[in-house]
Amino acid sequence: MRLYHRPPPGPGTTLDTALDIRGLRVDFAEPGAASTTPAVDGLDLTVRRGEIVALVGESGSGKTLTALGVMGLLPPGARVTGGRITLGDEDLAALPPKRMDRIRGHRIAMLFQQPKAMLDPTATVRSQVAEPLRLHQGLSRRRAASRVVELLRDVGIPEPERRASAYAHQLSGGMAQRVMIAAALAGEPGLLIADEPTTALDATVQAQILQLLRRKQRESGMSVLLITHDLGIVTSIADRVAVMYAGRVVEEGSVHEVFDEPEHPYTRALLKASLLQSEAGRFFSIPGSATQSRSLDHGCRYQNRCQLAQALGITGECSGTEPPLHTCGGGHRCRCWASRPGAEPVGEAVGV
Repeated sequence: MRLYHRPPPGPGTTLDTALDIRGLRVDFAEPGAASTTPAVDGLDLTVRRGEIVALVGESGSGKTLTALGVMGLLPPGARVTGGRITLGDEDLAALPPKRMDRIRGHRIAMLFQQPKAMLDPTATVRSQVAEPLRLHQGLSRRRAASRVVELLRDVGIPEPERRASAYAHQLSGGMAQRVMIAAALAGEPGLLIADEPTTALDATVQAQILQLLRRKQRESGMSVLLITHDLGIVTSIADRVAVMYAGRVVEEGSVHEVFDEPEHPYTRALLKASLLQSEAGRFFSIPGSATQSRSLDHGCRYQNRCQLAQALGITGECSGTEPPLHTCGGGHRCRCWASRPGAEPVGEAVGV
């Protein structure tokens, strides 16, 4: 007897697609609130097999909730209310919990922020890394214990036999993240979601972790969805990038296309805020707040922070209808009326 239904592949799914998200909506309700807020609203995103896609944006743009929605690990008050999350031939958003438990950790795995906080403080490294080996690979306790040591050595942990007996409080931040990577790769997933995997790590350890992820991705051919706000990380590891704002993707393409020829004013502002300093030594900050955009029910969601619309004199158009995600510039896609075919190039319009 079948306990779940396998829907046909989604509209963006091909044999080369590892993950395809179409129209994803995640609503969030504050305790005691009568209404919900769309934290992710109509998100479209594709990760091809064997590539690393970076999902970037300000805090609160919906990046982490997107990842948790894919994993079926949304916090209390949040739930998927629309769209498809297609992994292979299955819609993850429609699966029953027991079926999702079999997929999570095996076909898809996740690295979380603050790895020391995610490790069980009462369990050894050995038992935590061995869990997916026994659950998904069917290894005996003895074989799993041996395999744990191999995995710890493979991710660069010195003295893996001794470290296997350690607890979370005995690990540094970088060591804890290596343990989390070993646990995530133990199930041999085809897709790894890495949510700010280098947060709170110093620059040297951060570089080591990124090199490790890139090496493991190349060795195994797995796909990676990397969630970050650090655009420097994107240029060092990702193949493609999707810029997220107020619950939707506003620009996407290869890292070269998007970062060298950004078309959406929000992308340009992110790059300026990340890479440029004023003569006074201060970093540029984007005026306004992303939370203001969630209350907009029509027009471009970036309109109340956009200086480009005023410069081009198209504020009426921007406030009237939300632009679709269309081909722009060098061939990538963005969601901006100023970048539609036939419009004046964004860079020329703002004098940069």
